Amino acid sequence: MSTSTTASVSTHILDTSAGRPAEGVAVRLSARAGRDADWRELGGSATDADGRCKDLPAPPEGTTHVRLDFAVEPYFEKKQADAQQDAPANRDSGAVFFPEVAITFAVTPGEHYHVPLLLNPFGYSVYRGS
Repeated sequence: MSTSTTASVSTHILDTSAGRPAEGVAVRLSARAGRDADWRELGGSATDADGRCKDLPAPPEGTTHVRLDFAVEPYFEKKQADAQQDAPANRDSGAVFFPEVAITFAVTPGEHYHVPLLLNPFGYSVYRGS
């Protein structure tokens, strides 16, 4: 049984359209103490070459909900620009369908929450990992 008074959070992103980690995606972490409380942004990070954010801030004591905001539009714009440079005949409209992904989840003190994001240009999925 854990005696910690705070929860901990980690995440990673897998680009399922490429079968690879999504590098360079900005991730912000916010927390609130109660369903009706205001969100408080705690800081952020960016995914590394393995698609992981290893230095997200710890939610403060009393946190009941956490929100992860993933800025995926710049990632897909860069990926599209790189693809067009390699194969100019293979262009599409250039629009990013999901420019941001926000995941909100409830937390319990002393628990660790690993929340992976499986991402592609037209959809995403999340789950509680280990």
